[in-house]
Amino acid sequence: MICPLLLLSNMSCSKKQAPLPVFKPIEQTPKVYSFDTNIAWTDDFSTDGAPDPNKWQYDTGGGGWGNNELEYYTNTTNNAYVKDGVLTIVARKEDLGGMKYTSSRMASKFSSDMLYGRIEIKAKLPAGRGTWPAIWMLPNDYAYGSWPNSGEIDIMEHVGYDQGNVHFSIHDQVNNGGNSKTSTLNIPTVSSDFHLYRVDWTPDAVKGYYDNTLVFTFANEGKGFSTWPFDKPFHMMLNVAIGGNWGGVQGVDDTIFPVAMQVDYVHFYKMITSDK
Repeated sequence: MICPLLLLSNMSCSKKQAPLPVFKPIEQTPKVYSFDTNIAWTDDFSTDGAPDPNKWQYDTGGGGWGNNELEYYTNTTNNAYVKDGVLTIVARKEDLGGMKYTSSRMASKFSSDMLYGRIEIKAKLPAGRGTWPAIWMLPNDYAYGSWPNSGEIDIMEHVGYDQGNVHFSIHDQVNNGGNSKTSTLNIPTVSSDFHLYRVDWTPDAVKGYYDNTLVFTFANEGKGFSTWPFDKPFHMMLNVAIGGNWGGVQGVDDTIFPVAMQVDYVHFYKMITSDK
């Protein structure tokens, strides 16, 4: 009985283990993002009167808008109108709806394919303590939850008590409020001349440019929607707020009214994707 057992043992030991398969990671071709030279959506404000209702809608009412703002937003040409190729959003000192000021807050009617691209806005900003104009973007559908989880892109913000300092920011679940990612550039003629405010938005990053100079970069680090909710369609916002948590830090100078933000045009260019 000993010999067969030894033979079986030797046979077992003499077998060689088959080599394990080697798995190679799938190599993904890097993408290159650029922007179409043809404008996909535009408003050059070429028709006098009310802004084009096929391109713009309005947020209306008072109540502070989450920032303790002091204006009542209307949907009339008293606060937003087009003349001589320029959109004017004007804030006035007048009582309406329990508020002491009126203004306008306009939202673009971009189609759902407004996901990534280049947006250019040429604008001249109001001056005066208490003003808080903004050119910004919000998500069409709050897929990741209420603000700030679904994101916000502030292409331009300016507060009148800090004349000339223009801010580009993003907000998300991690970066919001006092922890927002922000860059600031001083533009001395921000209220006397038109300047170009631009965002280049791709799956890799949100980049901000003032007069074609890069001022802001926020990269997608692949950590998920908590820091990158910018993979859903957004739309444009144009408004002039009065007072509020930021604009009203040093109060409101009532001698400045009426005051206005003027917009020469809004252009949207689609993103183009190619392989390296």
